[in-house]
Amino acid sequence: MADPYHNNIYHQGDGDSYGTYGQGGQDGYGYQTDYPPQEEDAASDVTEGHDEEDQMYEGEYQGIPHPDEVKAARRAARAKARTVADVVSDQEELAEQYEDIMEDCGHGRFQWTLFVVLGLALMADSVECFVVALVLPSAEKDMCLSHAEKGMLGLIVFLGMMFGAFIWGGLADKVGRRKCLIIVLAMNCISAFFSSFAQGYGFFLFFRLVSGIGIGGSVPIVYAYFSEFLQMDKRGEHLSWLCMFWMMGGIYASFTAWGIIPRYGWGFSMGTEFQFHSWRVFVLVCALPAIAAFLGLMFMPESPRFLLENAKHDEAWMILKQVHDTNWRAKGEPERVFTVTHIKTPKTQEDEFIEIQTATGTAFQRWVFHLQTCPTGGVFTLRKLNISLLLFLVVYFSFYGLSVWFPDMIKHLQHEEYESKVKVFNREKVEQFHFNFSLENQVHKEGEYINDKFINIEMKSVKFEDSLFEDCYFENIRSTDTIFENCTIRSTVFYDTDLYEEKFIDCTLENVTFLHNKKGCHLDYEEENDVLIYLVSFLGSLAVLPGNIISALFMDKIGRIKIIGGSMLISAGCTFFLFLSFSQAAIIAWQCLFCGVSVAAWNGIQVITVELYPASKRATAFGVLNAICKFAAILGSSIFASFVGITKVIPILLSFGALVGGGVLALKLPETREKVLL
Repeated sequence: MADPYHNNIYHQGDGDSYGTYGQGGQDGYGYQTDYPPQEEDAASDVTEGHDEEDQMYEGEYQGIPHPDEVKAARRAARAKARTVADVVSDQEELAEQYEDIMEDCGHGRFQWTLFVVLGLALMADSVECFVVALVLPSAEKDMCLSHAEKGMLGLIVFLGMMFGAFIWGGLADKVGRRKCLIIVLAMNCISAFFSSFAQGYGFFLFFRLVSGIGIGGSVPIVYAYFSEFLQMDKRGEHLSWLCMFWMMGGIYASFTAWGIIPRYGWGFSMGTEFQFHSWRVFVLVCALPAIAAFLGLMFMPESPRFLLENAKHDEAWMILKQVHDTNWRAKGEPERVFTVTHIKTPKTQEDEFIEIQTATGTAFQRWVFHLQTCPTGGVFTLRKLNISLLLFLVVYFSFYGLSVWFPDMIKHLQHEEYESKVKVFNREKVEQFHFNFSLENQVHKEGEYINDKFINIEMKSVKFEDSLFEDCYFENIRSTDTIFENCTIRSTVFYDTDLYEEKFIDCTLENVTFLHNKKGCHLDYEEENDVLIYLVSFLGSLAVLPGNIISALFMDKIGRIKIIGGSMLISAGCTFFLFLSFSQAAIIAWQCLFCGVSVAAWNGIQVITVELYPASKRATAFGVLNAICKFAAILGSSIFASFVGITKVIPILLSFGALVGGGVLALKLPETREKVLL
């Protein structure tokens, strides 16, 4: 069969093609590792005035090998491994060549620019996970949300992110990393904008769902995209540094919430139907990382590895040359020449099988076939997919389960402390009295209120039981958690209050009038915005900084498997300290410890997932794993939250068992730190 890319040769300089990659061009790869000799008068202005002694390598006298020597030795080792192997697939051959190209392009300004842009996209994903939890205390008053509606609002974001990861991960392998990432960021920005103005619960819920579907695809795309611009010895470290943006997203969300939401003046209203309070300003501000990433991507190219997988050689070559020239110009060596002349990706047997299956199978069969096919000697096997999935499930189940359990336990302790201070009034009889002061945390039993007035007051956590109200007048009442149970109410007027009939449980109402009831939940105690909510989120996000730094520094030194296994086992040990959490301060301290230790496992799994799967299926595999594990996060959150106030034993044992099992399971995965990216 004739090679469809035989004539795809790129010429540099005067038109002569340089040496070839491999065996003298016999495999069709035009690539040269040494730079072409220049004429004496062709030296760059950068080198003018320097003699050969000035150009001597600085580390020569310290016994440090020259980077070019290290590079040559690494390539020789890979070439030797290829000759020893019985069969080398075209996919692996392309991976070797691509690794050599990235080594010559170097790591510099281009990668750091892309690092910031993609980091902002990852930061947007992190913010999305925090935004609903941080606005709920204020939004529930603005929209009068029930407990079921609050639970659905927290759930809908994760459902959207689950579907988004599944959909966009697959599309990124078909349409392109950059194009899909631009779309998901645009969806997130537009949905965040509309959700901040949505007055009704239904519209707000819908726009948060769409926002989740959009931003849910960012994680698999970001890691696949960035990894394809990194050489082997930089990959683990810089993917780990990229994970720090997730931490920065949590810090950004909690810090801005702390600074914006309690500022009630930061808003406006148009009558009683349209309210734009400070929490809505916070929702808008949370879209800024996504907007910045969207704008940055306008100046970034598509992944050349994706283009090569789709036979777009011209575009891939131009992008690789751009990376090379950008990096070396920034390093003060603009005379360096990009020496790739030919990149060949012949059609493989796998492609023919896929064409047959695509033409004959159902849509589901085609998807499964694409998922399970792998290059000869490749790594995309069902066994590794299952192990990766189990590791993701363990981390998501434990991390998100405990992430919900920690703040819920703090709220439970606060509630217990609050209830311990409740004031109980028995059989009080009040006649012709004007209540002009707020009532809070009180229980009134078997009382009698005759010809009393309740005007311009606030009621918080007030309960009237078996009481009588006769000829009373209620005006401009704002309440929360206030109920009347088994009471008798006669000849009483409720004017401009938020005491609806559903707040009267098993009560007898005789000649009772409700006039001009308030709409919405209007009770806003400043102390209820509870700075502790923001503080817990802020400290939990900041606590992962040491784990991020350690994992980044040692990811390429000790390997992914040891990082994952060690982090999970230490995290499992940390869970037993939760038995000692008898106060709010203790819970916050153990939360910080757990987050700081477990993040290393999180980072290691992200890195190894990128490296386990070939370029044609990398984002798909990551997306599928991420989508399924969002379900594990929902499951863990629900299970752990259900035991708050009942027992600590079950959540602690569940997280301990899951993390120990995950640490042992991590040993089943292959080490990938010295393998090229397939």
